Amino acid sequence: MPTSPVIQMLRMWRTPRARIPDLTTLRRTLGNHYASQWLGNPAQPPTNAQCQVRRSLCTAHVKHNKEAITTTATTTSPANTTASPLLSKLFPQTAPETDSGAEEERQKRDEEEAKENERAWKRMKLGFAIFGGGGITTILWAIYEFGKPELDPDGQTIEDEFTGKPLVQQYVQRMWKSLHYYQKMIQEPSRSQLLPDPLKHPYVQPKFTLVLEMKDVLVHPDWTYQTGWRFKKRPNVDLFLAECAKDFEIVVFTAEQGMTVFPILDALDPNGYIMYRLVRDATHFVDGHHVKNLDNLNRDLKRVIVIDWDNNATKMHPDNTFGIARWHGNDDDIQLLDLIAFLKTIAQNDVDDVREVLHYYRQFEDPISQFRENQRKLAEQMQEAERVEQTKAKPVVKQWSRSILGR
Repeated sequence: MPTSPVIQMLRMWRTPRARIPDLTTLRRTLGNHYASQWLGNPAQPPTNAQCQVRRSLCTAHVKHNKEAITTTATTTSPANTTASPLLSKLFPQTAPETDSGAEEERQKRDEEEAKENERAWKRMKLGFAIFGGGGITTILWAIYEFGKPELDPDGQTIEDEFTGKPLVQQYVQRMWKSLHYYQKMIQEPSRSQLLPDPLKHPYVQPKFTLVLEMKDVLVHPDWTYQTGWRFKKRPNVDLFLAECAKDFEIVVFTAEQGMTVFPILDALDPNGYIMYRLVRDATHFVDGHHVKNLDNLNRDLKRVIVIDWDNNATKMHPDNTFGIARWHGNDDDIQLLDLIAFLKTIAQNDVDDVREVLHYYRQFEDPISQFRENQRKLAEQMQEAERVEQTKAKPVVKQWSRSILGR
């Protein structure tokens, strides 16, 4: 069924954003026959019926454009609604009008947030006040406790160098002296003489003193989920202690705590080859390291040998140190056997000053390997000298003299 020209024009004008068509466009769309019938000839004045058709078409077009604008605004309103809170906060004068319920809800939220901020600020001020009060109280207690004068058994005050000064100054200076004393206890050894005097006759005092590190020299700490902490004995450690005890005074000197060291050494040395045990309180604390000060050993340093893998622990006396590789718990280690040979060589040759020998081996990255190489070369030289001596012929003159003199 053919479509009516008027319906065809209305469908065309229902398209969004349609412009108001002129007569030429209408004629092109509807054809000259229908356009002349419904709209008239542009060169002639239109009739009343044609004017009525034109007014109807224009009214329908204007109404359609209004609906299209309304639809577009409705489609784009969610984005504007989404962006409006941010714009409202940045530019309050551009905020859209809201209903009274939303406005009251927003004001209520702002008031609760302000109250919460005020309560948080009060809590923070209270915390600062408590912290500051506690700190001041602690300082005053320390000044009184560490700055009060000492008393004799009868309860009388013992005069010191601060007695004649003002009361506050007395307490402050005494406290400072006490703190300095505790600092020295931490950084310096607990006593100036770490070992007793050498043994006198008839007791036998070994000529040399061997100072050993315990951790990663004699034992290695190991931890697992099943067993917790365990200390593994180094291979040949029993033989090492037994052989060294014949020529050396053995001292274990370590930076570990005594509560850890003593049970381990009790199990490691049931025969008592280790004569003395020195732990952390016998070390100096220097630049974050526990350093072994051999000056406090009460022994002649020309006869002291330190076996350690940590250079920081012996940096005060490097010429008394024989550095070895750190043992990590491997079962194929044989360093202690080579170390026995090295120490036996020093003891048997009765070296006057061990620092000369140890200073020579300090230049090598692996002193034990270098000592083994030196021993090999010495053995070859001795074998060569013995071979030359055996092949050397006796003088003929001496043989004749013996035969003539009947010897």
